[in-house]
Amino acid sequence: MSNQKQNLRVIISGGGTGGHIFPAISIANALKQKDSNTEILFVGAEGKMEMEKVPAAGYKIIGLPVRGFQRKLTFQNISFFYKLLVSIVKARKIIKSFNPDIVVGVGGFASGPILRAATRMNIPTLIQEQNSYAGVTNKILGNKVNKICVAYENMERFFPKEKIVFTGNPVRQDLIDVTGKKHEEALLHFGLQGNKKTILVIGGSLGARTINNSIEAGLSKIADQKLQLIWQTGKEYFYNAKESAAKYNNDGIKVIDFISRMDLAYSIADVVISRAGASTISELCIVKKPSILVPSPNVAEDHQTKNAMALFKNDAAMMITDAEAPEKLVDEAIKLLKDEFLINVYRDNCGKMAVTNSAEKIANEIISIIESHP
Repeated sequence: MSNQKQNLRVIISGGGTGGHIFPAISIANALKQKDSNTEILFVGAEGKMEMEKVPAAGYKIIGLPVRGFQRKLTFQNISFFYKLLVSIVKARKIIKSFNPDIVVGVGGFASGPILRAATRMNIPTLIQEQNSYAGVTNKILGNKVNKICVAYENMERFFPKEKIVFTGNPVRQDLIDVTGKKHEEALLHFGLQGNKKTILVIGGSLGARTINNSIEAGLSKIADQKLQLIWQTGKEYFYNAKESAAKYNNDGIKVIDFISRMDLAYSIADVVISRAGASTISELCIVKKPSILVPSPNVAEDHQTKNAMALFKNDAAMMITDAEAPEKLVDEAIKLLKDEFLINVYRDNCGKMAVTNSAEKIANEIISIIESHP
């Protein structure tokens, strides 16, 4: 890369959930791998998860006061416009001060103001759209940015065709291989037995009320079947879940508020119960795990149902609606664990949908945009 500019400066913006943050960190790591002198600044939303997770990964982050828009008429919406305005002003100042070669948006509240400011200041921009159904902010920005990296087919419904690059969603590097030694390490890490089937429940990095309530209601069935359970509850539901699990005096039921070693959790799981966030779906395909997806009905444009359908239509996962979950979720998980044929069908088909090296592909796009920009 003889014509590459020296010491690239990149702003990566977005967050709100692990599904936005971990891909963003993967992209940053891929850029650093290509050139360790690359300077990276993250821009997130104040008080959100990224303000803690990004520094933990070794990167600097600045927060904007931006918040989500409530669909109901509330007082919060008045403050939404004020915070948006303040965020747009602050975004311009951050860009002027850091002077980036490119601004990358990964979705989440902070992406909008910083990408809008960058496009108006004639700084190259790239969006990483993780979902099969593009969000409002990204659809608006799609016409103005240089490139849009996507993880699903048919995204020209939302974006100009000539700007789309199919890269897949970046996953955490430690998930690339969760077999062999990882399995032994996982048994020790979670204190579980190798001769029992294990259900992994991940409602998302912030937990999920319906999934948690459904698991809680079915704990007696899980205990009766002598199954093991790794249950990520999120902070809010942790104590409640811990109390419920304690009644069963069962060493095989592990209640955890946030799983830091997802590689070990996946390696030990026979079936995964999860929301249908784009990042999680990409991870499930890479680790080839049979899953039951319960799309969250509380997300913009119901995009989780559309994400889940992409797997469901390919016989790569089971899907249960949020409304059906309390009644069916645990029963279906127990049934699936006993159906070796269906487990293999899901494993093979979701494995075929996996896209590897996504972070590296996105890093290459970022560098090529910078190099072609006058």
